[in-house]
Amino acid sequence: MLATTDPSLPQESPAALMATSSSDSSSEATDFIIQGVTSKGKAFRPSDWADRLCGIMSRFHPDAGSGYDRHLQYSPYVQPALIEGVRAVRVDARLHALEPMAYHFMRSFAKDNDLTVIEACVLPDRPR
Repeated sequence: MLATTDPSLPQESPAALMATSSSDSSSEATDFIIQGVTSKGKAFRPSDWADRLCGIMSRFHPDAGSGYDRHLQYSPYVQPALIEGVRAVRVDARLHALEPMAYHFMRSFAKDNDLTVIEACVLPDRPR
């Protein structure tokens, strides 16, 4: 944030700016799918990127419990998928309510790696 020298302009603290952007972005939170294909049609590497990314996000669960085996389960809000033969990650918008920074990390990951993002409603898995 650049400091302004004009005293007539309002000055906001970084904390106030973050609170504003977080509350504004909550209305924008939507389910989405990150596909392992770049905008140029190339497969994203490494081939297990979706599993790795979901493993990193495994600590974000709706229950506040922090069981010793939490890292052994994927978060219900960030799940690996195989869609039409392409590795993908399904991201549930409820992740934003639990941890906005994690939700924005997922959006940024897709953008930074030039991956295809599909805005979609994430449906629950069918019972087996």
